[in-house]
Amino acid sequence: MRGITVRNKKAEETEQSGLSRRRLVKYAGVGATLAAAAPLVGGTPAQAEDERKFGNGGNNGRMWRAGDHHIHSEYSGEFDTKTNPPTFHKGADAVYPIVTNAIMAKFFGLTWAMCTDHGGPTHSKVNLEQAYPDLLRSRVLVPEVLQFWGMEFDAPKLDHHTLMIPHHSDEAQQLFELESRFAKLDAFPTDPARDTEAKMVEFLKAARGMQQKPLVIAHHASRSATGLGVWGQDTPREFRDGNNAAPDVYVGFEGAPGHQAGPLIGGARGGYGNHPTYGGFDQMTARVGGLWDSLLGEGRHWWITATSDSHVHWTRGGSDFWPGEYSKTYVAARQDYGDIMDALRNGRIFVTTGDLITALDVTASNQGRRATVSETLVVSNRNRGDVEVEIRFRPLDGENANGDRPEVKRVDLIVGQVTGVSANLDADTNPTTKVVARFGPNDWRKQGRDLVIRHTLRDVGQDSYLRVRGTSTDEMEPQADGKESPWEDLWFYSNPVFIRVR
Repeated sequence: MRGITVRNKKAEETEQSGLSRRRLVKYAGVGATLAAAAPLVGGTPAQAEDERKFGNGGNNGRMWRAGDHHIHSEYSGEFDTKTNPPTFHKGADAVYPIVTNAIMAKFFGLTWAMCTDHGGPTHSKVNLEQAYPDLLRSRVLVPEVLQFWGMEFDAPKLDHHTLMIPHHSDEAQQLFELESRFAKLDAFPTDPARDTEAKMVEFLKAARGMQQKPLVIAHHASRSATGLGVWGQDTPREFRDGNNAAPDVYVGFEGAPGHQAGPLIGGARGGYGNHPTYGGFDQMTARVGGLWDSLLGEGRHWWITATSDSHVHWTRGGSDFWPGEYSKTYVAARQDYGDIMDALRNGRIFVTTGDLITALDVTASNQGRRATVSETLVVSNRNRGDVEVEIRFRPLDGENANGDRPEVKRVDLIVGQVTGVSANLDADTNPTTKVVARFGPNDWRKQGRDLVIRHTLRDVGQDSYLRVRGTSTDEMEPQADGKESPWEDLWFYSNPVFIRVR
């Protein structure tokens, strides 16, 4: 396969140096692109400027940069298995060219994105020979959006997952190797041996052993759950087994799944037809003291993201928003592939819906030491004292994609204990996790364009973590979603800051 890798590298160099914008627009299908953009006359493409200018403490040039790691293109198609090999047809499940998604991502203020198309029998070859050259062209046409290579991995025994490949000269070959060896649907004829928990662990170990380590993040993790805590395809045990096998590869799940426009066409938010989302967030995340808190209570570095899962826009019969139109995953990173992937791997992330906020910094400090999201604050056991918490967030300055000016009505500080790895791999609760403080507009002060909250955690004497969420609603806890407009039910979530008492 080395010859293919060399050709891919040469193809990217050719695209960067030789192809005109006019030729690329013609290649992408200007009619499809303009048709896709038609509903967006009232959009807000300038939002990205606000995000770029706000730094995460000025740390190494890192700023909060919005993106989306779960988007579908026309390469989420279908296979005719009456032929051998199967014949692939584009556009069966998702319809937009890769470049259209990139254009819309840019329009809605994203600076990084990733098409994650479905697999199928021999799909690894489709990715390598058809989709990847289109990605190379899209990178040239829309250079403002860093476009990662990867797929929606049909994970053995589990529901779909993001498989994100680092940006390097052999990225196409790396995905081909992983998909052709481990994707449960790639084999033709079908191979039942691929669809086992052991195969998933084998895949993660192989990924971790690569020089260029990919990332794996679970999609719509409880969409198949039939009740609160009644798990379906994805279970607590499988998350723990996978994270144990590859803690720097298998790092989290979608806190807010895609398909959030479902209620606008009479459907369920997220496509969660069995058991609903809560404020647009998966029950694994939204339930205080639930599964996410159970994993954090073991000290696991397990992060949440928010994505569009865009297939077809809701104005054209789908249940989706465009990338960045409603959900955003913000990472504290420089605008380069490596640092954005490093932020996702290491949890420098917050998520929001409806552009409720555009920046969120959470810091904990004690006796001159500080830690922010994903980091650990070490507190002395001898003179442990208090931990000062600062929550700094920036509301949207202007209108969101629905023409609204969303307002934060409340911010919650959530704290739980870290008690060590559980002997029960099926554990899905952390009874120590509580909302320890709720803040309204009278509790924060304006500092420039930011709103700042300060709170003291008294006499912290045991390992713990803190995280933050906020909402545009009056709900004390996010309620099970019905048919209300998603634009009227907005939330943001930070990832955790850990506290270690030594």
